[in-house]
Amino acid sequence: MGKGLTKRAENYSEWYNEIVAKADLAENSGVRGCMVIKPYGFAIWEKMQAELDRMFKETGHQNAYFPIFIPKSYFSKEASHVDGFAKECAVVTHYRLKNSEDGKEVIVDQDAKLEEELIVRPTSETIIWDTYKRWIQSYRDLPILVNQWANVVRWEMRTRLFLRTSEFLWQEGHTAHATKVEAIQEAEQMLRVYADFAENFMSVPVLQGTKTESERFAGALETYCIEALMQDGKALQAGTSHFLGQNFAKAFDVKFATKEGGQEYVWATSWGVSTRLMGALIMTHSDDFGLVLPPKLAPIQVVIVPIYKSTEDLNRISNYVEGLISELRDLGISVKYDDDDQRRAGWKFAEYEMKGVPIRIAIGPKDMENGTVELSRRDVPGKEGKEYAPQTNLAERLQELLDEIQVNLFQRASSYRQEMTTTVDNYDDFKKTLTEKGGFILAHWDGSEETEKRIKEETKATIRCILHGGDEENGKCIYSGKPSKRRVVFAKAY
Repeated sequence: MGKGLTKRAENYSEWYNEIVAKADLAENSGVRGCMVIKPYGFAIWEKMQAELDRMFKETGHQNAYFPIFIPKSYFSKEASHVDGFAKECAVVTHYRLKNSEDGKEVIVDQDAKLEEELIVRPTSETIIWDTYKRWIQSYRDLPILVNQWANVVRWEMRTRLFLRTSEFLWQEGHTAHATKVEAIQEAEQMLRVYADFAENFMSVPVLQGTKTESERFAGALETYCIEALMQDGKALQAGTSHFLGQNFAKAFDVKFATKEGGQEYVWATSWGVSTRLMGALIMTHSDDFGLVLPPKLAPIQVVIVPIYKSTEDLNRISNYVEGLISELRDLGISVKYDDDDQRRAGWKFAEYEMKGVPIRIAIGPKDMENGTVELSRRDVPGKEGKEYAPQTNLAERLQELLDEIQVNLFQRASSYRQEMTTTVDNYDDFKKTLTEKGGFILAHWDGSEETEKRIKEETKATIRCILHGGDEENGKCIYSGKPSKRRVVFAKAY
């Protein structure tokens, strides 16, 4: 096992925490519930950010930035929105500190109380729609397709690095449209973008669907979601897109002049993914040896470790490696040559295995004589993942291998999800499957909030989504026995 890593089968939660720490991704900060994302972890997030940003811009969106502070009165304008976030809001009440009378500490100046409290943004719909009121006058001003990369604060009681923290990083798209149809198309389009990113860059297969009414975003008429399955059989919501209707436009009185000369309220969407994706990445692919990264998101795709006894050996290896590095970089492959003489080769092997580097190359004097290198692929640990490859045309071989690893990780995760998806027709089988197997459960539901609530209370399982394109199938609700027209996806979740 990698550096004494806890096995997944023994304690999945502890295994996850150790990966985050030992792979140098993040750590708890001095502020309760907040994390420090370390350089290696942030490098992965930057890769995610870059790909998503490219995809957003390809679909016509532009980036902007809005204030982190939101006047409390803004939240009062949309009742369901404030109800959804009220318990998670951090509130700024004063604007000045001063020294205590004895000079030993700093205290809040009670004379510096804000006239109106400010909410540290848990999400930005309210401040953005106050802004859009100034931006939108006519149909000519629409659509507005804006995205923001930012931090948000939701005062969580139980926190876990990347998965649930009081402050986290994310992007939030906020769009304004002239018609209902256009807004719904936007929300559905962005869900497809998220699914594309998850599957083709993260190698994480996802289900696409809609949330039940009780699970919708606060203030949304429809919430679209992608759901992923982790290796412990629990679901993780990997991204959401919301059709907001005219709720926020009405709350902030955002109207536009139509072509016909009338006045109508604007239609809205919002959509976002966060650093929670880091948690999904870790828990989908990693193993008992450490982190496993899909090549497209790996900060280092290929690491080269020289094995030598003399300076002459090192120089010979380095001369060859210099040319290889140049070829790899020309192909857009990120590579690191670790010739640090302060660490032994064995230590380096364990370190890069823990950090999930997709391909490791070892080159020693014998390899130079034979015109070969030792390749080790991270997705297949041990002897099975090793091969000796010729030095000629090695760059092209490495590119092929990276593509192969990317596909293999997706296929492996897809096979696991298939194995962990169960169809049940009664409540006893439902509870048994949840307890003994976990995973996604396809079952009939009568459509009522009461039944949904009862199942959640009794089993801790929630309806993860109502699948897009799911065929209608007459049946009976597993809980109430009432008629049902389709199965929905249940699971325990993070």
